[in-house]
Amino acid sequence: MTTFLFFGFALLAVLGALGLILFKHPMNGAMSFVVTLISLAGLYALLSAKLIFAIQLIVYAGAIMSLIVFIIMFLNIQESDLPVETGRWLYLGGGIIAIAPIAALLLKIVNSLPGGDTVIVGHGFGGVKEVGLVLFRDWLLPFEIVSILLLVALVGAVVLAGKRG
Repeated sequence: MTTFLFFGFALLAVLGALGLILFKHPMNGAMSFVVTLISLAGLYALLSAKLIFAIQLIVYAGAIMSLIVFIIMFLNIQESDLPVETGRWLYLGGGIIAIAPIAALLLKIVNSLPGGDTVIVGHGFGGVKEVGLVLFRDWLLPFEIVSILLLVALVGAVVLAGKRG
C-alpha cells in the first residue's frame, strides 16, 4: 500500500510541475503548483515527517498559495493580456535535450548505489518536539546566525522601501 501511495504522490507531483510549466494562464499554473505542493506533503507524510508535512500543507499549500492565487485573481489577467509565445515547444524541447545527459548521469549513479536495508525510525521521528530539541540543542549557533541574517535583510528591505517612497 505504501509503494502504491508513493508512486501516486510522485506522479501527481511530476504532473503538477509539468502543468506549472506547460499551462499558459497563470491561474492554471498556480493550481498545478498547488497539486505539486500537496503531493509533496503526502510524500512527507509517508516518510513520517509530521512537522514538515504540516508546514508544507499549512504554510506553503495554504498560506503562500492562497496569497499567490489572490494576487492573480486581483490582477484579473485575461488571455488577451498574455504575450504571444512563439517557439514555446522549441524551447521546451531544447530544455529536455539539455537536461537529458544530466538525467542519464544521475540515473547511472543511482543504479550503481549499493542496496541497503530499510531502517525503521523511532516513534518520535519528525515531530515538533524532536525537531525542536535537535535544532536548539545541536544547531543553536547556526539557527541564531540565520535569524540575525533574516533580521538584517528585513531592516535592509524596510530602509530601501523607505527611500523609494
